[in-house]
Parts: sequence; structure tokens; C-alpha cells
Amino acid sequence: MALISSSSFPPALSRRLTHTRTITIRSNSSKPMAKNLTDGGETSKRVVVCGGGVIGVCTAYFLAKKGVSVTLVEQSAVACAASGKAGGFLAFDWCDGSPVGSLARASFDLHRSLSEELNGVESYGYRPLTTLSVTVTESKPVSGGLGLPDWVNGPVKSPSTIGTTQTTAQVHPQLFTRKVLSTAVEKYGVEVVTGKLEEVRVEQGRVDSVVLEGGRVIEADSVVLAMGPWSDKLEMLSSVFRVYGTKAHSIVLEPKEPNAITPHALFLSYYPSNGGGALDPEVYPRPTGEVYLCGMSSQVEVPDDPDQVTSNPESIEVLKRVAKTVSSYLNEENAQVKAEQACFLPSTEDGVPVIGEIPGIKGCYVATGHSCWGILNGPATGSALAELIVDGVATSVDLSRFSPSRFSKRR
Repeated sequence: MALISSSSFPPALSRRLTHTRTITIRSNSSKPMAKNLTDGGETSKRVVVCGGGVIGVCTAYFLAKKGVSVTLVEQSAVACAASGKAGGFLAFDWCDGSPVGSLARASFDLHRSLSEELNGVESYGYRPLTTLSVTVTESKPVSGGLGLPDWVNGPVKSPSTIGTTQTTAQVHPQLFTRKVLSTAVEKYGVEVVTGKLEEVRVEQGRVDSVVLEGGRVIEADSVVLAMGPWSDKLEMLSSVFRVYGTKAHSIVLEPKEPNAITPHALFLSYYPSNGGGALDPEVYPRPTGEVYLCGMSSQVEVPDDPDQVTSNPESIEVLKRVAKTVSSYLNEENAQVKAEQACFLPSTEDGVPVIGEIPGIKGCYVATGHSCWGILNGPATGSALAELIVDGVATSVDLSRFSPSRFSKRR
């Protein structure tokens, strides 16, 4: 999920670290008024956020807390893509030494405070985790042993603690994203519209409005494009930088004995019995009683519609095999498969997220390219972007490293 400089990490962890129907929901609550940035008067600044994933939702939330009038536009459903199908793993210092180090640290802390604010333990499964790196060899006999939780009873060896309850945690990403949005709607008056973005209209170098499929026009003082891997479908963005989609597979299991599964996240170096290179799946028990496994990634074309994303049967079968090899509690007899799924993780040309105002278009902002760290970095991205839009400068995180202007300088 990030870049770690230490060569002592196992190969599995090192690989992961390199990488128009309208529904309107309104609140009866009165919203605070946002400052008009041009004359210091009191007025409600209008911002349209395009994208109902964790980045867009967190941005809408923090904008609305600042008194901004926010409309969130989502083509399909909130958290329908990676924000609903990711692992929800959070790490405090795993990105240290990389461009996202300060963003990750700020966001990890913000996740903790949001959990207190939104009752995250109960509402979306926020909890600290112990994180282990282990080696699994299918052809070896069952091992287990010192340093492993009792439920990890397959041919597993070489456990190493790579995260403690002080430095790693988790959320259920779909529940988290939806809880943040429901709070934004109910408490701060965010409006949610289901529709496909067709165009961002620009007048005299400044954002004027967005146009949805079917012709609906929503006027805006600012627009935030938080469209994940679908950012590349919009010429306004693809003409400045490219966003690529990495397709990642996952399964969700429901063990018959969920209480036997302790809160230990597992990063695996997994050696199949048929040979070949090591795989790097990850295992996340959830406080809901589910166990999430992910891996089997590939670079493929991103479909136009999130609803068109389907899983590859061979990849799903590999993850099922991993599950039963790691633990007898996760085999076919002892666990039911609740979900077989895939999602696309957005990555940029240089591997660094893009967060900031698009060069040459006043009031048009972008936030994308968070790769597999999107759930972790969603809150700090949204908070800093809200500061940039409302106050003119981000103070919680230095966003200069993430500016889209870095690409225009290369061209």
C-alpha cells in the first residue's frame, strides 16, 4: 500500500508497498454560512463533488462542515467500487519516506478522531489491529506455532510483527464511506444526486457548472473531480495526466466460528504447490465476523460503468485456496463465501496521488490516484482539499507535492 525503504520486509509486503435518475437527500438542519473568498462577506459557496467513493465523500463531508453548499454526484451508487470492496486497512507510518508519508500520518490520526466523532467502532468496524507478515508454502505440512494466532493453523511459518495496535487499524470501507456521507447529509445538508457526469463547463477560465447525462445542469463555484480510475475517461483530466486502473480481486468469508478469529491482519508470501513465483495475498478479519482476502492484481482496461466490473473466476479460486490453506476455519466446510468481487485501484504516471486545482481552470479541483491507500488517505485528502477550496490554502497537509501542475511542467 505504500513505499517502505527497509529491505528487511518480506517480498509480499515489498510488492504491495510499491504500489439520469435523480435522488435528492436533504437535511432540515440549518447550515453555517461559508465565507465568500472574494469580498469577505457571508454567502454559501456552491461546490459540486463528482464521485461517491471515499475521496469524494470525505471531501464533501469536510466542505460541508465548513458551511459550503455541497452537491455530490455519483454515477452508480455510493461506495460501489473500490471504496466498497477494499480491505479497509490503515497504517500510520508505512508510507514514511515516500511522497505520501505526511498525508498518511495525518489521515491515520484523522481516522481515529472520526471514529470518536461518528461512533466508528459500532457504525463501521473501526478497530486497531496487530499485523503479521508470514510465509505460506502449500506443499509443506501444517506448521503453526510460536507467534501465530491459534486460527492460523496451516503451513505457515516465519511470523513477523509489522504493525501494532498503535500503528495499524482497520475500517469496513463501505460502511465507513456511507457513514461519513449519511452524517454529511443529515447534519450538514449535503445533497446527493445520482447521474453520470458529461461535462464540466468553463467560462472565461473559471468553472461555471456541471452537466449530467440527460441534460441536467448544476451550477457551481467550484467542482471537485474525485472519480478514481474513471478520471481517465474525462478529457479535461486525461489531457493533463493519465490515471491507470489496477484490477484487484477479493473474497469475503463468513466463518462458522467467528469468535475464534482474532484481530490479526496477515500479509502473506504465498508459494503455490504448482510452482511459479510467490503470491502476495492479504487477510483481514473484520469485527463483523467476516474475513476478507484480497490479491491477484492485473492491469486491464477500466470499463465505462462501475457496474460492469466483474471478477475473474480463476483469481477467485486462487483466493479460496489461499483461505483454506492458511486456516481450517476458512475452508469450505467451516466458512461460507459471502462475496466474490473485483475493483479497480487508481494509479498515476508517477505513482503519486493528484490533489489540487487543475492548471488554467479556476475552481476546478481533482483528487485521484491514491492506489491501494485510498481508504487510509481519504479523510486527510478531503480535509486538506476543503481547506484549499474554502480558505485558499491547505494547512493540515502540504498539498504542493500532489499538485496536477507537476504534469503540465513536463509537457
